[in-house]
Amino acid sequence: MAHFWNIGAAKHKEPLSPWRTRLHEIIFEADTRAGKIFDVLLILSIILSVGVVLLDSISAVHQRYSDLLYKVEWIFTVFFTIEYILRLLCVGRPLFYATSFFGIIDLLAIAPTYLSLLLPGTHYLLVIRLLRVLRVFRVLKLVQYVGEADHLVRALQASRRKIIVFVFTVLTLVVVAGSFMYVIEGAENGFTSIPQGMYWAVVTLTTVGYGDVSPQTPIGKTLAAFIMILGYGIIAVPTGIVTAELTLAGSSRNTNTRTCHDCSAEGHDDDAIFCKYCGESLQHHT
Repeated sequence: MAHFWNIGAAKHKEPLSPWRTRLHEIIFEADTRAGKIFDVLLILSIILSVGVVLLDSISAVHQRYSDLLYKVEWIFTVFFTIEYILRLLCVGRPLFYATSFFGIIDLLAIAPTYLSLLLPGTHYLLVIRLLRVLRVFRVLKLVQYVGEADHLVRALQASRRKIIVFVFTVLTLVVVAGSFMYVIEGAENGFTSIPQGMYWAVVTLTTVGYGDVSPQTPIGKTLAAFIMILGYGIIAVPTGIVTAELTLAGSSRNTNTRTCHDCSAEGHDDDAIFCKYCGESLQHHT
């Protein structure tokens, strides 16, 4: 642990200027009042801007309000462009943020409008802005579940062999059931091939039951009833496998909404002093 702290201290850079620090707190942090207000306004802007794009795709609305919607779209684009630039200005490593998940989404949220000047029609791709609503998790303080997400990933990795065996077993059952139904029912009842029977088996085994293909003979109905009942039992198998692994992967650490000033990473433990991704201090510089 001491070695890690030394690494963090060695990587410490010149602190951000006061205005950049304040801007970082407003834009990236959700623990402050200003940060919450900013995130709520941003989310509302995202939803409204996507609504504009959706309305513009309706022929009747487009014909009547195309000029107004075009102007509103550009207003939102300019707003998101300024916001994107401010995000780059208030982090220690702008390139790191620009190539992160949210950085790429932020860029894609404004790029289609500018591309539409060269390639008409691409502005409809602005619906990708809706992905930015993912920031609502920070406002609702759901970042604490980032740790649980890590546990889920570890549990899935630990149980991958069991899941593979389970999936292979289900596929085998689908092939066998589909083949039986092809032989029992035949083309006259809709089972024109073994793949068609396999399709029916998947639909029945997963308890979806579209009803577009169904057995008509007593033997076929009996087999269908057996597969339906079996489907309910099969659903519980992967749940039990993952649940068992989740129990083993449990952890008591909590995370918060603090964002690293340098690399913009989130999901740090409550007692963290340095960023676990780049080693930068998480203390606010003044």
